[in-house]
Amino acid sequence: MQTLSVPLQSPVTSIAHPGRLQSIDALRGLIIVFMLLDHVRETFFLHHQVSDPMDVAHTSVDLFISRTLAHFCAPLFVFLTGLSAWLYGERHAGKGAVAGFLFKRGLVLIALELTLVNFAWTFQFPPTVIYLQVIWAIGLSMIALSAMVVLPRGVLAALGLAIIAGHNLLDDVHFAVGSAMHIPWAILHDRGWIEVGDSLRLRTSYPLLPWIGVIAVGYAAGPWFGRDANGEKREINLIAWGFGALTLFLALRGINGYGEKPWVEGDTTAQTLMSVLNVTKYPPSLLFISLTLGVGLLVLAWLERQQGRAWLRPLVTFGAAPMFFYLLHLYVLKLLYVGAVAIWGTTQGQYFGFTSVLGLWGCAAMLTVVLWPAVSWFAALKARRRDIAWLKYF
Repeated sequence: MQTLSVPLQSPVTSIAHPGRLQSIDALRGLIIVFMLLDHVRETFFLHHQVSDPMDVAHTSVDLFISRTLAHFCAPLFVFLTGLSAWLYGERHAGKGAVAGFLFKRGLVLIALELTLVNFAWTFQFPPTVIYLQVIWAIGLSMIALSAMVVLPRGVLAALGLAIIAGHNLLDDVHFAVGSAMHIPWAILHDRGWIEVGDSLRLRTSYPLLPWIGVIAVGYAAGPWFGRDANGEKREINLIAWGFGALTLFLALRGINGYGEKPWVEGDTTAQTLMSVLNVTKYPPSLLFISLTLGVGLLVLAWLERQQGRAWLRPLVTFGAAPMFFYLLHLYVLKLLYVGAVAIWGTTQGQYFGFTSVLGLWGCAAMLTVVLWPAVSWFAALKARRRDIAWLKYF
């Protein structure tokens, strides 16, 4: 089971303050749409479930594209969480305010993962399995960043890049069940199961360590978007780092080296390209992060030039209330699935689902339209009622 999720809200949402932050909310809104598509796949395409990594030899191109689009969600959400944390500090005068908010926000996200989010996936209470997924990883990353914000920006950036680049050196490190290091290592780097008791197991779906690197790099990039930042220089930074990350991806992928399964030549050009792009997400490899953040930074640079255009506003609205959207869409999808099975039964083996990927895209497009009014209402409420403290956590 995968989920792709929701970062710290931008401290000044674009709904209330049009301007430079529209690009951030728009990028967040775009990857929310990709996330919705992937979760429609998780709900209505279980009879054609894909493994991780995806089996390129037996996966159709349209299904591969759908799944690959979702790969951009977690890295960009976490990066934007770090960036938004820096902006929060600029607005609230100091690293102490950032550290306190990150710590509390992280605890809230962890609590949501263990309760509302997990129940939305399983509809089981009390749960026998709790999936520690991206909300959990973002929450713990926030807590880690709350301790790191005291570092000088250069040191924090170097530490984040070192974690991203170096964590694959630990891929062969494992600890057996029963070892004192099994549980902490399962949380940090080695995706696995944690037995809590006879009736409860935890699945560390999103190992934490590389995400700490990503959130640290995002925080270090925050000054690019500061109130006194130069827009032209910001765009140059985004493009330079974006192309730099993609160059690193192509160089390492070309030599089939470091931290990744090798790509192989397929029977068709499409299969070969799919193999090149099929990089490891759990935990995210250096190549996975280089590819996704590289493309994301270039898209963010492009969105900088689109600010103020009417077509951008729906994405900005989604990006202004990502946590609300996340919880809402999970429960809507679960209720739709339960209702479909009750009406039509399981028409695809043991599951109910669409017969083609085109059906997934159509359903995702429909839900985007259906959910927009509720998300728009909540985003406007957040922008209008800043006196309601708990709203900033959702």
